[in-house]
Amino acid sequence: MPELPEVEVVRRGLADGILGRRIADVQVLHPRPVRRHLPGPADFAARLVGRTFTEPRRRGKYLWLPFADGDALLAHLGMSGQFRLDRPEATLVPNTRVLFSFDDGGTQLRFVDQRMFGGLSLSPEGAELPPEIAHIGRDPFDPEFDLAEAVSRMRRKRTNIKRALLDQQLVAGIGNIYADEALWRARTHYARATASLSRAKATEVLTAATEVMRTALGQGGTSFDALYVNVNGASGYFDRSLAVYGQEGRPCPRCGAPVRREPFMNRSAFRCPRCQRTPYGSAYLP
Repeated sequence: MPELPEVEVVRRGLADGILGRRIADVQVLHPRPVRRHLPGPADFAARLVGRTFTEPRRRGKYLWLPFADGDALLAHLGMSGQFRLDRPEATLVPNTRVLFSFDDGGTQLRFVDQRMFGGLSLSPEGAELPPEIAHIGRDPFDPEFDLAEAVSRMRRKRTNIKRALLDQQLVAGIGNIYADEALWRARTHYARATASLSRAKATEVLTAATEVMRTALGQGGTSFDALYVNVNGASGYFDRSLAVYGQEGRPCPRCGAPVRREPFMNRSAFRCPRCQRTPYGSAYLP
C-alpha cells in the first residue's frame, strides 16, 4: 500500500496537472471505485461536472482534491490505485476505472486501480479537511506536527513500537516499509514495548521515520512493481536503497548479518538480528 512518500509524490504531480481546471465530463467505467457514493455512479459523475479543482492536499496516506466551492474529492489509493494524467486520445491503460475530462481540452485525469481496494468519494465541505479522515493524526511533514506530544502519546500506549508506528491516529503516513526502515536506523526491535522506551529513544525512532520518508520522497517513493507510479507513469526508485525491508537473507548494510523476515500482524517484519536484538521480559510485546 502506498505510504506517505508515494502519496505525496502523487499529490505533487496532481498539483502540477489539475490546479484551477474545471471538470467538463466524468465517466465511471467501473462502479466499485465509487462504491461509497450511495446514490450511484451516474449521480457521482453528475455532481462533479462543473467543479474546479484547487490545490490537492494530503494527510498521511490520505489524499483529497479540494474544489473551489468548498467540497472535495476524497481519494484512497488502497493497494493499487493510481492517478494518471494522459492526453484524451491516449490509449487507456489496463484497469482504468474513472475518467475526468476538462473544459480546456487538455490532459485527462484517470483513476486506475487493478485490485480496486481504493476508491473515490465526494466529501461535502471537505476542502479544508474531509470529516471522513478527521480522526487521522498529523504526519511528520505537517507544520503543526508536535514531535514531543507524539513521543509522549507513544510512550503511554501499551503496545509494541511497530504497532505504534503503524497506528495512523498516533502518527499518520508510516506503513510497513518505512516502519521497518526506521526501526533499523534506530537499532530497535519491532516488538520492543513502547512503555519501555526512554523519551530519547522514542524521539530517535520517530525522527528516523521522518528521515527515511524524506529520503524516499526525494527518490520518488518506493516501487516494487507497476502498481505504484506517479501521474506520468514513472516509478519511484527508493527500493534500491532499502536496508532491511524486502531484503531477507541479504547482508545488513551496517554489520553484515543476514536480514531476517518474521511474521508480524498478518504481514512481515524485516530486521537485522544483530543490530536489532530481541528484547526480553517487560520490554517485549508480541
